[in-house]
Amino acid sequence: MPKLTVEGFETVEVELGKRLVLAIEQDANVDVLHACGGNARCTTCRVEFVAGEPSRMTRAERDKLVERRLYGVRLSCQIECDHDMTLRAISRVTGSGRPDPGPTPQSEITPTPEWVVQAG
Repeated sequence: MPKLTVEGFETVEVELGKRLVLAIEQDANVDVLHACGGNARCTTCRVEFVAGEPSRMTRAERDKLVERRLYGVRLSCQIECDHDMTLRAISRVTGSGRPDPGPTPQSEITPTPEWVVQAG
């Protein structure tokens, strides 16, 4: 089982293949935002990797990050937990002024992932 470390929180083991946004919220108990429900539309679930950043991403994630001109961050709704990762949850309910994190994302990545290699 992969290990997930969110800075400032306990390291937890997560189910292989679980969506990162759900692992952050449900397993690490971090109040990560997901205003669009995990559909790669809003970018509120963004995280910053310290170690273990995946080398691939969905086309939806890549396109949204380019559209919003966001660099050095990833969308946790578009990542599977398939290896150990250490990250910063930089988009949280705490301090956001939002009443809740947003609709609960589905267990499977949406939209249906088309995987691409991250440009490095």
